[in-house]
Amino acid sequence: MTEAYPFLSKIKPSAPARLLTQARALPTPRVALVNAGAVTPLLGIREAAEAGLAEPVLIGDTAKIRAAAEEIGYDIAALRILHAPHAEASAKAAELACAGEVDSIMKGQVHTSTFLKGLLPSKAGLRDAGTRCGHVFHITAPGSDRPLLLTDAALNVNPSIETRQACLTHAVTLAQTLGITRPKAALLAPSEDATPSIANTMESAAIAAWARANLTEADVAGPIAMDLILSKRAAEVKGYTSPVAGDADIIVTPNITTGNALFKLMVLGMGCCAGGLVLGARVPILLTSRSQEAAARLASAALGVIAAHQAKEAAR
Repeated sequence: MTEAYPFLSKIKPSAPARLLTQARALPTPRVALVNAGAVTPLLGIREAAEAGLAEPVLIGDTAKIRAAAEEIGYDIAALRILHAPHAEASAKAAELACAGEVDSIMKGQVHTSTFLKGLLPSKAGLRDAGTRCGHVFHITAPGSDRPLLLTDAALNVNPSIETRQACLTHAVTLAQTLGITRPKAALLAPSEDATPSIANTMESAAIAAWARANLTEADVAGPIAMDLILSKRAAEVKGYTSPVAGDADIIVTPNITTGNALFKLMVLGMGCCAGGLVLGARVPILLTSRSQEAAARLASAALGVIAAHQAKEAAR
């Protein structure tokens, strides 16, 4: 089929080598695949296992899991398989994570809302009361291993100032885990001026002020427009001075529409590779999608390895 839009990238994304190398140097995590009884999620977890990025634990309807595995020729005889059909699967994964029996959780053939409803409520035990979770995409451009961390493009719909503070904190911690000693974070807005009639500019200014007092290990700029985030030349022309300008490691978006559009434009329009996960729970949560390419699935699995190791180290 011929694509209708000529600006769609013809570049096939590839998983960043540096991310894969870092993940493979760490212990292989036990990954619970929720609602594993379908071909696509089983292909994804098999890819991760073959790459040394996952020790699969399959959760779901056991008959469907075995049928799907047989369809793709996947030998699952040696794997741990737990019967927990439909909505029971997420709850079972949360139970295993709380018991220390799995190190991360991956979405299988299940709607995202159903998947997360079994994981994120306080009663599931994966999230302390008052703790806010956030999704982070690790995005790399073709030919580059340098990541841009984008938050939040997949979980929080219209995040409050406090939720964006949490998302920023999660992203800074992840960036440091990836080897970025002093991350540079941008609070995306339509303008670099705090203007009362544009709520996000005022909110971004408040988050930046909070970060100066609470995230002293990072440089945070906001409000800041996209041209200033991407281009040092634009910053020079506009007289905008910040270490973040043209050199951001992290972009914090004001809402899910903005973040999701930006993520998809980078993937479809630029050929970027985007791996992602939810942070803030006791274990990382991988929100894989049926439309993800193999490279993105591998990047997500690698990111899960790194985040799972960091979570274990932090809990010690």
